[in-house]
Amino acid sequence: MKLSQLSSIANKIASLPSSKSRKIVEIAPSIDDLQAAVELPIGEDLNEWYAVHIHDFHNEIYLLYDSISELCTSRTCPTMSAGEKYEYFWVDAEETKQPTRVTAYEYITNVMSWIENLLENEMLFPTAEKKNFPAMFVLIVKTVLNRLFRVYAHIYYSHLDDVNELGLEFHLNTSFRHFVYFVNRFNLMKERDMEPLREEISCFMKMKGRNLYSKSIACTMR
Repeated sequence: MKLSQLSSIANKIASLPSSKSRKIVEIAPSIDDLQAAVELPIGEDLNEWYAVHIHDFHNEIYLLYDSISELCTSRTCPTMSAGEKYEYFWVDAEETKQPTRVTAYEYITNVMSWIENLLENEMLFPTAEKKNFPAMFVLIVKTVLNRLFRVYAHIYYSHLDDVNELGLEFHLNTSFRHFVYFVNRFNLMKERDMEPLREEISCFMKMKGRNLYSKSIACTMR
């Protein structure tokens, strides 16, 4: 799949029904074997495979967070955290050069806008045929995935009840399981950076061949 084929995703999102839970149902992955799905297809360029997944994860997480964003306020989530042990500070190369404490909503909004700007930059994520990816592309990919992981972590720690009430736990689990298989397959995140969700990751990795709807495995019970 070429990056140019993904240009319709934004239009697809915009055209989805107003029901947020219905949006997730229509956009969520429907792959039975996610481990096989992350394998690089024969003949595909690895950097392009990375780029395709960055597009996909960005859109999946955007929709998941959008479904509960009204409940992620400065009162309920005054910091960008994953439980009591982990807090994330915002920093970028332009406006916020020093690590700054912000609300979870501000942090996640910044992440989504920052990634969108990267994806729209032809020098970083080229869509034209035969155009090379930059030399530091893998570093960019790793940074993006680290920040997307933090969004997953915040949702699991602070909004799992909200996700359950909307009937979206299956879609959250499927999306995160896909994410975990991908980053592990290509060694794109350090183990210490995934520590906040170590228990969930361990549980998912034991679920090979199991249905995510199975009530016998509760990976998200905290």
